[in-house]
Amino acid sequence: MKTHRSPSLKQPRAQQIKAKLPEALAEAGLPEGLAEHFSTGSGAASVSDLTLEQAIGVQVRQLRRRVGITVSELAASAGLSGGMLSKIENGQISPSLASLQALAGALNVPITTFFSTFEEKRDCSYVKAGTGVTIERRGTKAGHKYSLLGAALGGDVVVEPYLITLETGALAYPAFQHEGTEFIYMLSGEVVYRHGDQSYRLVPGDALLFDSAAPHGPEKLVVTPMTYLSIITYPRETRKE
Repeated sequence: MKTHRSPSLKQPRAQQIKAKLPEALAEAGLPEGLAEHFSTGSGAASVSDLTLEQAIGVQVRQLRRRVGITVSELAASAGLSGGMLSKIENGQISPSLASLQALAGALNVPITTFFSTFEEKRDCSYVKAGTGVTIERRGTKAGHKYSLLGAALGGDVVVEPYLITLETGALAYPAFQHEGTEFIYMLSGEVVYRHGDQSYRLVPGDALLFDSAAPHGPEKLVVTPMTYLSIITYPRETRKE
């Protein structure tokens, strides 16, 4: 008499994790189709293929290469066969805790290091066209519209991408100042943009990268309405003025 098992019990752990990925991406607020997007490309490990076994393998390989030893040398030090270690590094098997403990000892790292890639969360911000958050920044002048296109939740550096629109009748103001670095890419219209003691005539396609601690801003609005992309970066502990 044959015993029928649930299909879920037949699936290897890697397939079970992969099957749950679209749901996990949706819960994280990531765009639909992201898994398929990352599943294409070169031989680099992708988001959709990153199982626990593969994440551990990536960490083992990187740590081994960091200390400059071969697969054979690490295997011997950890008391494993070269073939076994090769399968672990390639994510082909699920290593036992004893094997991971031996590898951690040989590499002189905590055993939890092997799980860091799988557990860590990568910041991602997705904004559909026309849905950027309109905000008022300190120093904003009449006719200047700031649409925030994304927000980085973690990391040492804050990145603020804005779509800036200067409407007809907007006020010129070349005296903005704040910490960090700013990048401007002109999309439409025309402006004379001042930075410090220099002025630059910007038309669509022009770019400007500058230290935003110096006085800067649109000095003369030549063609309005105008739009340009502004990306401001600064250390997270720094408070922008």
